[in-house]
Amino acid sequence: MNPRILIVEDEGPLVTLLRYNLEREGFVVSEASDGEEALLRAAEDHPDLILLDWMLPLLSGIEVCRRLRRQPESATVPIIMLTARGEEGDKVRGLDYGADDYMTKPFSPAELIARIRALLRRARPELAAEQLDFADLTMDLAAHRVRRDGREIHLGPTEFRLLHYLLQHPGRVFSREQLLDAVWGRDVYVEARTVDVHIRRLRKALNGDGEADLIRTVRAAGYALDRPAEVQNARAR
Repeated sequence: MNPRILIVEDEGPLVTLLRYNLEREGFVVSEASDGEEALLRAAEDHPDLILLDWMLPLLSGIEVCRRLRRQPESATVPIIMLTARGEEGDKVRGLDYGADDYMTKPFSPAELIARIRALLRRARPELAAEQLDFADLTMDLAAHRVRRDGREIHLGPTEFRLLHYLLQHPGRVFSREQLLDAVWGRDVYVEARTVDVHIRRLRKALNGDGEADLIRTVRAAGYALDRPAEVQNARAR
């Protein structure tokens, strides 16, 4: 799954430039044009990194940064502040409020992308990893292969992407809508029940005779990838 970047910026031409360069490098991009929308997008999209302008309508970038750091879901998401304010005191203030890096406009898109990749490597090393492991399950991204306890598992493209996303967030419950956005994309119309179909296919492929189900169904909430004991205990309750 390609890293997701949230651009929080109210200058249309700059958003277009950033989106073009980020998507060309393989990032998945979403946008917000004011501070309040930024908080909503961050909660809905679960970005891997946020590009946050200092001067925004409704809520300043500093206030957005402060609020994001107070929320458990976004407390550790890397944030790069983008601003025309180049004074040292402003930079220190932005970092004090929780930003991880700071770039003064105008800046080089190539340098920005290099800084994004550096932050993602530190904050989310699994995004750069070629292998993901969970319980007795292994996903080899370079070879595009999945094995469970040494047994090779054959998955369709959608099931592979779905498992990849769940492996990046073990234990976390995702709603059907969140999985649709992450695996199928926000611009593709697919019914929510389609997720159930692919979860069934994934379960059938993953679970051999006598093997515990690694996927936990949370009634009225969604699905999570959990260790076998946790799955079994949840069902027993």
